[in-house]
Amino acid sequence: MRKITAFFASIAFVALGLSAAFAAPKDDAMNLVNKAVTHVKEVGKDKALASLNDPKGPFVKGELYVFAYNLQGVIIAHPTNAKLVGKDMTEVKDSDGKYFTKEFIATANGPGKGWVDYNWTNPVSKKIEAKSSYLVKVGDMFVACGIYK
Repeated sequence: MRKITAFFASIAFVALGLSAAFAAPKDDAMNLVNKAVTHVKEVGKDKALASLNDPKGPFVKGELYVFAYNLQGVIIAHPTNAKLVGKDMTEVKDSDGKYFTKEFIATANGPGKGWVDYNWTNPVSKKIEAKSSYLVKVGDMFVACGIYK
């Protein structure tokens, strides 16, 4: 009986550790987005976009980075892929056929903040992986940060 109890206790311990490991990146992403929102409000959109587009700026932390879209679905800041800036993403689908940018816009215009799940190429693994991005609307744009699951 003790072995069974120890076995289930170890499973619970591992499960709690895994949930904490997933919670930390989510919290980090949310904190980075909230920091970006504050920055936009403090310095204005134009100065904030310069900071958000800076690959060595304060909104890039390891694998996490803040990106921004206008409410029409055009990327206006992306610190790790400057080629995406100016690109209309509304008709881009993920590997499951999901129009994730349209969901970004609906979230921004609806509750004003939230998580959106989609599939995207992980720049580290070069594989399509499940991703979740947290976004917050600020003025006529939204800022977001994604994590791979």
